[in-house]
Amino acid sequence: MKNIFILFGIAILSFSCSKKETTSTDKKSDSVKIADSINAVTTKINDSIKALNSKNRFKDFNGSHKFIYQNDSSPKYSGTIDFKKIEGERDNYNIAGSIKSGNNSVNIKGFVQVVSAKHMNFTGEITQKISVNDNGKPYTRKGTKTFASKDGGKTYRLQDMVNGSGFVDYIDIQY
Repeated sequence: MKNIFILFGIAILSFSCSKKETTSTDKKSDSVKIADSINAVTTKINDSIKALNSKNRFKDFNGSHKFIYQNDSSPKYSGTIDFKKIEGERDNYNIAGSIKSGNNSVNIKGFVQVVSAKHMNFTGEITQKISVNDNGKPYTRKGTKTFASKDGGKTYRLQDMVNGSGFVDYIDIQY
């Protein structure tokens, strides 16, 4: 009888010590692989969406362009303006430019968002010192202003045309 109990105990111990751990570890390993592959696909999809969302809807203005100032009583002055596309954003640029001719100057610095094929909104500062306007006294336009094109996007003109002296200025960006 004693032998039967010993055999019964050995049988129970042998069944309880089976290799169940390795199969569950394999299942965990498989689920980690599945989760990693899902994460990789999700990352790829998100990256492609980000790339599409940063693609311009309108013309690419990145680079250097002609910056022009003129009024009714002065000659045309020209300089350059640089557009630098903001990474990861659509139709948004940081801009800086200047015109310098003798004592006359116009400086522009700020941010531009292209809102249509014919309109861009500028937020920043345009400072001008023109000798025929209040003897060269500086005049600054601050805030959000609109540049509009009437020639199919070749020239964009500042729509806030009246300067501090009450006269009309033409400030243009040409492409």
